[in-house]
Amino acid sequence: MQHLLKLADISSEEITQLLNLADQLKYEKKNGIEHHHLKGKTLGMIFQKSSTRTRVSFEVGMYDLGGSALFLSSNDLQIGRGEPVEDTARVMSRYLDGIMIRTYSQEEVETLAKYGSIPIINGLTDYCHPCQVLADLMTIREHKKVIEGKKLCYIGDGNNMANSLIVGGIKMGMSVSIGCPDNYRPDTEIMKWAAENGNFVCTSDILEAAKDADVLYTDVWASMGQEGEAAVRRKAFSGYQINDSVMAVAKSDAMVMHCLPAHREEEITSKVFEEHAVEIFDEAENRLHAQKAVLVKLLSDEK
Repeated sequence: MQHLLKLADISSEEITQLLNLADQLKYEKKNGIEHHHLKGKTLGMIFQKSSTRTRVSFEVGMYDLGGSALFLSSNDLQIGRGEPVEDTARVMSRYLDGIMIRTYSQEEVETLAKYGSIPIINGLTDYCHPCQVLADLMTIREHKKVIEGKKLCYIGDGNNMANSLIVGGIKMGMSVSIGCPDNYRPDTEIMKWAAENGNFVCTSDILEAAKDADVLYTDVWASMGQEGEAAVRRKAFSGYQINDSVMAVAKSDAMVMHCLPAHREEEITSKVFEEHAVEIFDEAENRLHAQKAVLVKLLSDEK
């Protein structure tokens, strides 16, 4: 594992190793045990999409690990004024020990990795969100004790979250169902891979998708950059909501997850959100611990 560009690039065993390391780092932080695995290391954080959880968790994570992080918006870099990504990658590689980038294009992340000589971490693209799903898997394991054999149901837009949940869930032995409108399905190639490699269903019937689910998951109907489509999407996704009717067909002990921010009464009711707030905010916290595991794995000199 040289980079974290997308979950499709890493094995089930590597995911498990990251989750185990994340558990260890979480225990050490909770118990005040110093873990400066990245003393003297510097992470550059490129943000072409704004963020709450990604910025704070990576910055705090590097501090916890004894290193430092630089926040770099597109306004701070020549990449925002037309400098080729391949040139930025080669220059940054001479200054930094690693780069985390949160942007629109998956191709941009892949190009950084191709031309740079340091680890690249995908903090989010329109295609996938691997860091979030590592935190999600960590949270599922915490609450359910095991991941393999559980059913994960995602309801809503077939976006970057859906793409990564499909890959992460299947790789870790979960059955995965997606409930979404026909015109908003996940990536075609990812769905084809899932059907060939695991137990996967994509349907427009959310009650069918949610039946006997151990984990219910949703995301906003209009992601960053889609604000102009909000009205159209609100109409298309009407009814694609985690509510009491959906909870009734899932398992009685089903957990609910949301990558946040949440738009209550759209993709999830306030009632269900608050009833499952512990799981949702454990999930948010675990972004810190899962990403610290990625940072240690990619940037540490320890062997």
